[in-house]
Amino acid sequence: MFANAESCVAPSKHWRCLIDGRSGSGKTELGRAIAARWPEIQLLKLDDFYPGWDGLDVASATVPHILNTLRWQEWNWVTDKPGPWHELDGDRPIVIEGVGALSRASAPLVDHTIWVELDDAARKQRALKRDGDTYAPHWERWAQQELRFIARENPKALAAEILDGNVTASWPSSNAE
Repeated sequence: MFANAESCVAPSKHWRCLIDGRSGSGKTELGRAIAARWPEIQLLKLDDFYPGWDGLDVASATVPHILNTLRWQEWNWVTDKPGPWHELDGDRPIVIEGVGALSRASAPLVDHTIWVELDDAARKQRALKRDGDTYAPHWERWAQQELRFIARENPKALAAEILDGNVTASWPSSNAE
């Protein structure tokens, strides 16, 4: 659907999409680019509801619940506690992006799935440039959660589309693998 920009059409009001990939791969950039192209899209980032640095599995398990209830609870990273609840509009398209978005439980609930691929060195450089000292002490800890999630769920195999993280920021363009 997204590999060829010329064939991209506006999603229907009930369209749902998941974007997954490892930290720093370009998921957020792609999500923002999709939302910029179609402003009616509601973009939800797992970064907004991971319950702390050890919360990848919990957030991933929450995605199907969000898709079914259209409600989600924010995580307050400053207080390290749950934050306010938010409602999504069921009559507008939804894109959920983040590590753990695409699982065996969530994939059947959506219309489109994307895996964003980028080599390890580029991912780390990009992520640490973005988040710096906040993320650096947690990089390895988070990477171990990613590897366990990937081994268990195999999100890349669940993806209908695999995009190159080197070009997601400039989407739309032809960038499928």
